[in-house]
Amino acid sequence: MKSRSFLLGALALSACQINVEDGDDTANAQMTAKASSSKPVPVVPPLSFADVAEPGPAPIDPGPILHAQVALDRAGFSSGVNDGKDGKNFQTALRGFQEAQGLKVTGNPDAATLGALDKMLGGPSTRLVRISPAFAQGPFTPDLPKEPGDQAKLPALNYRDLMEALAERFHTKPETLAALNPQGKLGANQVIRVPNVPDIDVASLGPDTRGWNGTLERLAVAPAQPEAARVVVDKSDGVLRAFDAQDKLIAQFPATMGSKHDPLPIGTWKIQGVSRNPDFHYNPDLFWDADAGEKAALLKAGPNGPVGVVWIDISKPHYGIHGTSEPGTIGRAESHGCIRLTNWDAARLAQMVKPGVPAIFQE
Repeated sequence: MKSRSFLLGALALSACQINVEDGDDTANAQMTAKASSSKPVPVVPPLSFADVAEPGPAPIDPGPILHAQVALDRAGFSSGVNDGKDGKNFQTALRGFQEAQGLKVTGNPDAATLGALDKMLGGPSTRLVRISPAFAQGPFTPDLPKEPGDQAKLPALNYRDLMEALAERFHTKPETLAALNPQGKLGANQVIRVPNVPDIDVASLGPDTRGWNGTLERLAVAPAQPEAARVVVDKSDGVLRAFDAQDKLIAQFPATMGSKHDPLPIGTWKIQGVSRNPDFHYNPDLFWDADAGEKAALLKAGPNGPVGVVWIDISKPHYGIHGTSEPGTIGRAESHGCIRLTNWDAARLAQMVKPGVPAIFQE
């Protein structure tokens, strides 16, 4: 299938070979309710996005690729950002989904594949929602510096603005949201069109640690995920695959892995632990491209931190699987040897694995 796009279309080096540690816990957002004299009003989580009725008889359909991407994302076979663009990540996601569904593996959206994806999505590829005031409040870090020494001066490495936060919430890019919403600046209570990524069920959230429940809400990642018995990182395909105890492929995510300076450490390792919303210890001695005279620094947690929202430690010292501050570069950039996923894919994987799970890195 030739490359096509219906929407608007930096090299980002992953900060790997690192140590991370937990910091202060952050309280999860609390649910609120309004009283009614006639009947109880359901408790509405403050970070949820209420659906708004479509103005016409049917939702706008931006195109078949976005429709397939949103369905693949729903099924756990991510193509990275939902942006309506054909390409390697999209075709590889289709192949993974086809394998898991027992379909002919082609990497093309044939009739059987589209039928299975339609059942998975069960609706349109976009929806109208009202921006939650609590979500619109941030917190944000508008002037996020690039240098680690300057980042270390900040209390958190938050999203830069509401547009960036919305893009991650709906597993897309700011450019895609801008194309879907040409009305301009967005704010609390405004109605916008977004990829059809639903809110999670907050009743399914467990005990909160380091604000992880809020992170799952802001990334629309359900806490309950299928359990992975092994993880395979495949350099040739540029993906991370998760298999269950019956050796069935249950999830697949595009990944950035290694470079000529820091190649992917081929071998069989084990997952040693998961650090959610981690702080980041920047050690310039571990980075070939660090500037002369740079000093070690502790960077506080946040989605725009060097390892994103999660660090999955493996038995190879200083290496791990983690999120990123630049989801649009996944599969198109280089890393310092680690495996880098979008924040929402990394958060999903974090809910699937536990210490002792094999992590196989192969050519």
